[in-house]
Amino acid sequence: METIGFIGLGIMGSPMAQNLIKARYTLVVYDIIKECVNEIASARAMAAASALEVAEKSNVVITMLPDSPDVEAVVFGNNGVLTGIRPGSLFIDMSTIALATSKKVYNALQEKGVESLDAPVSGGDVGAKAGTLSIMVGGSDEAFKRALPLFEVMGKNIVHIGDPGAGQVTKTANQIVVALTIQAVAEALTLVKKSGVDIARVRDALLGGFAQSRILDLHGQRILERNFKPGFKIKLHHKDLGIALQIARELGLSLNNTAQAAEFMNALIAQGKGELDHSSLILLVEALSGLTE
Repeated sequence: METIGFIGLGIMGSPMAQNLIKARYTLVVYDIIKECVNEIASARAMAAASALEVAEKSNVVITMLPDSPDVEAVVFGNNGVLTGIRPGSLFIDMSTIALATSKKVYNALQEKGVESLDAPVSGGDVGAKAGTLSIMVGGSDEAFKRALPLFEVMGKNIVHIGDPGAGQVTKTANQIVVALTIQAVAEALTLVKKSGVDIARVRDALLGGFAQSRILDLHGQRILERNFKPGFKIKLHHKDLGIALQIARELGLSLNNTAQAAEFMNALIAQGKGELDHSSLILLVEALSGLTE
């Protein structure tokens, strides 16, 4: 079995790495937060002091990072992956980042004789812990086949979309659908609450009809419980919608509803709520409707 380097041990990355360890892969791990590294290292992984060290000691390097600048820093920065990675290795970026950044990383690694995949995920921390993530992959057939056994440990719905960058385009589409569905659920439940009708019973009824969705199920429950502990943070989803709107500008598209959802999230960030789960979008919808906690 190949030695796997894993960089980025946050809400998503940590359980993904732990699932690889449970599958008996040898892992070399790194994160800028040492406590995260120590926690995973105690579960039979080797701790590294830098991204460079991870690349030097691994055959496959996986990154799971918050944003494009983080990926660029890890790949191109001092003590970065690009310096240490060897020809014949495989690089898999499972972050959600700008399409231009993803292609820049791919081209740089190609020059080093390294295959690269963009493989962003959907499913939140629940899917990361359960190993049931949806994984959307862009890159060559050969690289995908090599990575597939790893993907099968971390996810269930694994689709090779197409050429490099195709995974990021797919994830962007996913984030639009998720954001607008959360907004729809928030507006519907706010209407119910304002009408004085029992929200829990309405949700139960909707889950049995055509309005049923995973978001109504999981995030509807979060809303009922007022549990906005982050599975996926508002500030990160706002970043993803920014990527969508940038691609739209480049393609000459108008994504009006996406733009509105991004502005709602931006307003929550301005209120200091950017660290909350994206289901907390309902807090703004309620406030605009005259409802308060």
